[in-house]
Amino acid sequence: MGTTDVSPADAPSFSLELNDDQRAVRDWIHGFAAGVVRPAAAEWDEREETPWPIIEEAARIGLYSLEGFAQLYADPTGLTLPIVSEELFWGDAGIGMAIMGTGLAVSAIFGQGTPEQAATWIPQCFGTAEDPAVAAFCSSEPDAGSDVSAIRTRARWDEATGEWVINGQKAWATNGGIAGVHVVIATVDPELGARGHAAFVVPPGTPGLSMGAKVRKHGLRASHTADVHLDECRVPGDCLLGGRERLGERLARARSGARSKGQAAMATFEASRPTVAAQAIGIARAAYEYALDYARQREQFGRPIIENQAIAFMLADMKTEIDAARLLTWRASWMGRNGIPFESAEGSMSKLKAGEVAVWATERAIQILGGNGYAREYPVERWHRDAKIYTIFEGTSEIQRLVIARAISGVQVR
Repeated sequence: MGTTDVSPADAPSFSLELNDDQRAVRDWIHGFAAGVVRPAAAEWDEREETPWPIIEEAARIGLYSLEGFAQLYADPTGLTLPIVSEELFWGDAGIGMAIMGTGLAVSAIFGQGTPEQAATWIPQCFGTAEDPAVAAFCSSEPDAGSDVSAIRTRARWDEATGEWVINGQKAWATNGGIAGVHVVIATVDPELGARGHAAFVVPPGTPGLSMGAKVRKHGLRASHTADVHLDECRVPGDCLLGGRERLGERLARARSGARSKGQAAMATFEASRPTVAAQAIGIARAAYEYALDYARQREQFGRPIIENQAIAFMLADMKTEIDAARLLTWRASWMGRNGIPFESAEGSMSKLKAGEVAVWATERAIQILGGNGYAREYPVERWHRDAKIYTIFEGTSEIQRLVIARAISGVQVR
């Protein structure tokens, strides 16, 4: 489920021709999205509740499970995960996030934890097919969103008990409070800023962890988002992902001024950006396909509106932009899976492009539908609401541009 550092020459060749397994998985997920997810989308958007029956169905068929996620990550080309994400979010982004939101916590545990920690905690993130659970990744805070160096949640080591004690408040946590496993980013050395962060697993039922206010959102309403409070929250020493020895080495390098890899929050976000991009593409594609079908059927002045250049050109631009975003996403996914460095911030490029295309394409779809596009009886207004978050969460579009600018210039653009 992680990456292996290889040279580009040793990596599987990058191909736009999907193999038989990838096509089979794509079609399977599309069938689930079309038959189960999309018909329920409007209801759960209105209810603004976690769609447990659909999560349970996803668990029953093996999609929502450790084994299912492991198979997605195992593809050496790196393309199966974005393919699945696109299809699922084509069905509905809110329900898609309810199913896939656990993946961020899983990525943090796998990417930063030891093999023993991964074996212990990742299965608990999913629960069982009979009793599924969800997990939460808690990084953002009321005063620390894009600026992860401003994180105030503190973790201190209690030598007497051999425990970490965590205090703070997290905001915008997907599955926050309703999750079993929470992965929390906390500061262990405030003087080092983001380089003084570490990631901790907070096990299910840990005293001191509680859910704060649930966020009533513009979009992704079927996905639970809430604040998480940590009040003298004690976790065993082995809940520090990577262990104390590795943390000590990293902090020592940071204090000496040496270059330090692996800022806890940013490492997780960078790995997840192509997957998030694929989610946005799924929303954009849903809006494009719906608008295309509508334009073929809707008649004005005695002919289908697609025969008007203004409409046809708009759809042509939508298709072109969506395909361009997908190409960037597949490239970044292939590079990330095979440990090829993002020397030009290819992961950020994919997320930036896909997020902005999703907002733009869903707005175009509303325009093509006219007044119907603005009505809740038609899905494009929901897709537009869902799309907007993709220019905000896991790094705003402005932050992505900053990351890209720094990568291509080699200077500390501010």
